[in-house]
Amino acid sequence: MIGSLFANLVPVALVLLALLAFSSIKILREYERGVVFFLGRFYAVKGPGLVLIIPVVQQMVKVDLRTVVMAVPSQDVISRDNISVKVSAVLYFRVVDPERAIIQIENYYEATSQLAQTTLRSVLGQHELDEMLAAREKLNKDIQDIVDAQTDAWGIKVANVEIKHVDLDESMIRAIARQAEAERERRAKVIHAEGEYQASERLLQAAIIIARQPEAMQLRYLQTLSDIATGTTNAKLVLPIPLDFFRMFLQQTERGKSTE
Repeated sequence: MIGSLFANLVPVALVLLALLAFSSIKILREYERGVVFFLGRFYAVKGPGLVLIIPVVQQMVKVDLRTVVMAVPSQDVISRDNISVKVSAVLYFRVVDPERAIIQIENYYEATSQLAQTTLRSVLGQHELDEMLAAREKLNKDIQDIVDAQTDAWGIKVANVEIKHVDLDESMIRAIARQAEAERERRAKVIHAEGEYQASERLLQAAIIIARQPEAMQLRYLQTLSDIATGTTNAKLVLPIPLDFFRMFLQQTERGKSTE
């Protein structure tokens, strides 16, 4: 009877041993690591490849080392100039120390997400709306530095932070459009005034030169006549002739008589 009982237990024992051997074999991919605990205490970080675990007394937690792309949900932010906007972002991070990522924090993914949301609101709330729209690179770097410093104790490296959208309500969009239009009009008026100023300076210089040399006025008058004649067809023009034009001929006639 004992022999028959033993004969029945042998297959059961073999099945149990096979199950234990199967459960002790773990295969980790190249981007995975296993944090092994021995009787509840940290033992080692193993992988990749084949890893043997002693059942019951040892447990292993897998950790993915690939870069995680985390979408930060849209956050309600009040800027420093009291404008309410909705801002969303994207966070890129990866685990660099599997031991700390498992031991130091309960859920490093959720903790990083919450930290990114609060940091996004805190940093953007210190800047005006114009800075949010025009200085995104600086804001991205500020958020990245703060989140990276906080998650360093968890064995996590934040590679990059990118602000995706800054959503405004319709009234604010119209106000920004009016502001941009007013700015364009101001620049146009400044450019026009600058052009008038430069033109007046040139005219003043030309008037000074003509006043010093009356012959230049005569040449300018003749040039004007030439331009009018070229651009006019089948038309009669009555042009006033300045007295200085005749005075020049009178002076030459008097000089000729005096020489005789």
